Amino acid sequence: MTGPAAGAGEPQLPDVFDPRGYVDGLPHTAYRFLRDRHPVAWQEEHEVLGWPAGPGFWAVTRHADVVRVLKDARTFSSCLGATQIRDPDPADLPFIRRMMLNQDPPDHGRLRRAVSRAFTRGRIDRFEAVVRQRARGLLAAAVDTARREDGVCDLVGAVTDDFALLNLADLLGVPPGERGLLLDWTRRVIGYQDPDEATPAETGPDGRPADPRSPAMLQDMFAFARELAAHKRRHPGDDVMTTLASDAELAVPELEMFFFLLTIAGNDTVRSAAPGGLLALARHPEAYRGLRTGAVGMPTAVEELLRWHPPVLSFRRTAAYDTELAGRSVRAGDKVVVFHGAANYDERVFAAPHRLDLTRSPNPHVSFGDGPHVCLGAHLARLQLRVLYEETCRLLPTLEVAAPPRRLVSNFIHGLKSLPLRLHRTLVRNCGAGPE
Repeated sequence: MTGPAAGAGEPQLPDVFDPRGYVDGLPHTAYRFLRDRHPVAWQEEHEVLGWPAGPGFWAVTRHADVVRVLKDARTFSSCLGATQIRDPDPADLPFIRRMMLNQDPPDHGRLRRAVSRAFTRGRIDRFEAVVRQRARGLLAAAVDTARREDGVCDLVGAVTDDFALLNLADLLGVPPGERGLLLDWTRRVIGYQDPDEATPAETGPDGRPADPRSPAMLQDMFAFARELAAHKRRHPGDDVMTTLASDAELAVPELEMFFFLLTIAGNDTVRSAAPGGLLALARHPEAYRGLRTGAVGMPTAVEELLRWHPPVLSFRRTAAYDTELAGRSVRAGDKVVVFHGAANYDERVFAAPHRLDLTRSPNPHVSFGDGPHVCLGAHLARLQLRVLYEETCRLLPTLEVAAPPRRLVSNFIHGLKSLPLRLHRTLVRNCGAGPE
């Protein structure tokens, strides 16, 4: 924001900035109030959880306005201030702008094309077979664990964390002995606002939290990326890092940032969406029954579960020019933050948005964004979610919530830290679950 006067005269509005406001799920009452009365609303960026106060930002909650911001990269820049609500240290900004996520066209397009070449049709087909085998194995092991523990198992710890992590490791070509590093890095970067996830190493010399995306906090990840790329050049494999390491157009810093982006976004999108979808099915047994019996198609079900539980809560842009958005004057330099969960429940677009409708079509949710920065791995995320839900249908006749889930303290990622479900095993051969 260019000055405090931009927020003058605002009525008392719901706070959708505080990460603690998401521990009970999406704040639907606040979202609806903002959508109906203040679709572009000024939010104070107060000090919270040890993080210093910021200048404030515009919260965008209506679907049409969210889509406009995401599509108009010329007016709403990903590069000027990067894409997180909290401002990075100005000294770190050139470094952060190396990442494709934090670039504007046309630079963004060049890097996007480079990584897209790694996702060949044959690689994806082979990937699906591995993903299906992994889903079956993890779910069967979870059932066995539940039998030993009164029928209850935490599906986050037993299934979805490993499912997302190991799939990503296969795709990247990370050796088995090093795969735990991917989850450690993801927790460091994604869970930094959560007292359970943050670690003492994330505290800077001044006693305040250190930015987990700063160069100093990422050196170990980048060193690993360089070593892995060198290994792939000597010993190429059928994996994404081999393709990226052999791309002469990619500079070393760009390759490092690709590894960062794929590790964090590639892991946490599925890691957050998968348990969210399973929780929705457990809380809606009739919908789950329809999915298991084949009365509901899996592709539309995946889209509705993504709408219901978007893995990403918010993304930030910065106004490149003075503009107007939903009747509000937005100045050049103002932070503009879109809220995916609010847009996904906008009654102007979705009939009865608080009804889980696995047949909903069309379903223009923004869980994977929109515009030039629409999620690069969306098709791979959909593949993994489809396979996991198919194998869940095949193996588990019912899903019952055994205790309240524990959610990540975050205003960025819509994550679950635990999902205790009561599991009962059967063998189901319908529900369109694909080949045996």
